[in-house]
Amino acid sequence: MLTLILCSASPRRREFLERLGLAFEQRPAHLDESRRPGEPPLTYVLRMAVEKAAAGRRPGAVALAADTIVVAGDVVAGEEVLGKPTDRSDAMRILRRLSGIEHRVITAVCVGDRALAVETRVKFATLSEAQIRWLAESGDGDDKAGAYALQGLAGAFVERIDGSFSNVVGLPLAETLALLAEAGVALPWA
Repeated sequence: MLTLILCSASPRRREFLERLGLAFEQRPAHLDESRRPGEPPLTYVLRMAVEKAAAGRRPGAVALAADTIVVAGDVVAGEEVLGKPTDRSDAMRILRRLSGIEHRVITAVCVGDRALAVETRVKFATLSEAQIRWLAESGDGDDKAGAYALQGLAGAFVERIDGSFSNVVGLPLAETLALLAEAGVALPWA
């Protein structure tokens, strides 16, 4: 039986796998996650997932890695990748940027040698300065791309989501399970 290795420190990804009843080892990959100059968002997030999985590979095991980014804007107007906030002031800046707009959440998943990306569109209500400050100061989005957690406090301000909820949380489950099955990982119901 293959050992599954989760190459991520994310408590949300760990919780998803635990709730599904999957046995795994958690071994976060420690890499430089800098975006290369001019690197398109999709290329960047896929590269990160592939590099994290490669760092966690070992014989007799299947590495699962993922990376999530939030993208505001578009190719014509200019895309801005919004990562994890560096501090509460940065969280406020990011939340101001997302206030009242639709943005994309892209998670790339790599299992073994196969990688794919899933995109979900999220629309925030227009946030007041008091709401932005409250969200940022709560710390709810401190370690999350886009400075928010859909499943947390910010969910109260989401007007619309088009696509996978689990993708926005950090691991598109339907696609991940399909990749795990293709890689020969024993799923709990098999």
